[in-house]
Amino acid sequence: MKYPWNQPNRLDMRFQTTISLFLLFWLLSPIVHAQDMRALQVQARETRQGLIENALKEKADAEKAAAQSREQIMQARKSLEKAITALESANTRLEKESKILLKKDRVLNQQETQLTEKLKQTDRMIDELVGAIRVSAKDVDGLIIQNPQTVMDENPVNFLDSVAQQSHFPDMDDVRALAQGLLDQIAMTGQVSIHQSTIIDRTGRESIVDTLFLGPFTAIYRIGDEVGFCNYSESGKKLYALSRLPSGRMQKQIARYLSGKSEAVPMDISRGGALRQLTHELILWKQIPKGGPIVWPILILLVAGVLIVIERVIFLLRRHLDADHLTHRIEKWSAENNWQQCEKECKRYKKKPVARVLSAGLDCRHMQREEMENALQEAILKEIPPMERFLSTLGMLAAIAPLLGLLGTVTGMIDTFHVITLHGTGDPRLMSGGISEALVTTMLGLSVAIPLMLSQTLLNRAVEKNIGEMEEKAVTLVNIIHKNREAK
Repeated sequence: MKYPWNQPNRLDMRFQTTISLFLLFWLLSPIVHAQDMRALQVQARETRQGLIENALKEKADAEKAAAQSREQIMQARKSLEKAITALESANTRLEKESKILLKKDRVLNQQETQLTEKLKQTDRMIDELVGAIRVSAKDVDGLIIQNPQTVMDENPVNFLDSVAQQSHFPDMDDVRALAQGLLDQIAMTGQVSIHQSTIIDRTGRESIVDTLFLGPFTAIYRIGDEVGFCNYSESGKKLYALSRLPSGRMQKQIARYLSGKSEAVPMDISRGGALRQLTHELILWKQIPKGGPIVWPILILLVAGVLIVIERVIFLLRRHLDADHLTHRIEKWSAENNWQQCEKECKRYKKKPVARVLSAGLDCRHMQREEMENALQEAILKEIPPMERFLSTLGMLAAIAPLLGLLGTVTGMIDTFHVITLHGTGDPRLMSGGISEALVTTMLGLSVAIPLMLSQTLLNRAVEKNIGEMEEKAVTLVNIIHKNREAK
């Protein structure tokens, strides 16, 4: 702000101007002609006097105006000082009020933060509660829809569908309906009942039959002598008889339960999953044709191996003999020197290898010990080939079967790669034929080889046991004969 006392004095400026003009005139005065010098000096003196008077007058006016301005300025200054004092007082008061308001603002902000956090926690709790209610409503709704017993209920089964929707906020009535539905399903879980219900039988026709409901898990029907499981359709709210009947043992168990003769009954706790797996389960003889042409040689090997095993088992069983009992009787009769009875007893079992070996030993009982042992060893060697017949062939069949399975695997993979070359890998069904051939032949080859190898091993053990038994009884006979000789 510019105050008047800071401006230059107007009177002094005019005085300086007058002096300057005077000096200028005085300096220029020598140029004037001599005759006008005096007149000019008089005129200049008058002019200077007039200027001095004017200057003095203007100075007095300026001093008067300055005094008035100074008085106004002082009054204005006092007014400003009062205003400043009032403003400072108001400012102090406002600062105090501002501090109080700031303190209140901090308190209110803290309260707002706490309330906001509580509101968020409440919102989260409400969201979790609503989410739990919706999830529970979906679960209970699913239990109700999947329950086969709902075919007997005429009320709508999807009454909890609205509770599970995201757009619907569940109220207490919905929560009560949810709790009641859950309690009803819990009660149905332990119910076992028989009702007259309509099912779609295996021929595709509707039939009214006795249906056994085992809780919400399994439904069993009985049409005359036919007993089977039902599959529940959620969309159509109908029961369908499975296209495949359970095993005979399972059917008998179900029939006994329905007749009240048994307390146990098979049940599918997977709500139809195991029953559907039972329906789509492939039997071995249905998988065999998928193995291609290599399957038939493997089956021929299986038939040949089974025939050999049956023949060998029958051969060994028919030639089995209680050699200990026979040797005990020979020892008894030899002690009595009744060799004819010993020969007669051996000829009685002439179809048994052990008896033939003992008979050969009795025929050469007059020989020396070494000669007699050689004769018995020759008789044993004569009995070995019939007992080992076809065993090597059985081992060969067991070795060929997995090789044929491997051959089928290779041909199947070749077909698969050929299909991939022509059609790519976009459709897996095009490759399923070759893969099925590869896997089925391998499985069938191993299925044939494993039992044949096991049978060969067991038969070899049985033959070795018979050979060991013949050698043992031959040595026993030699000891009996020479013991009698020494006794004589």
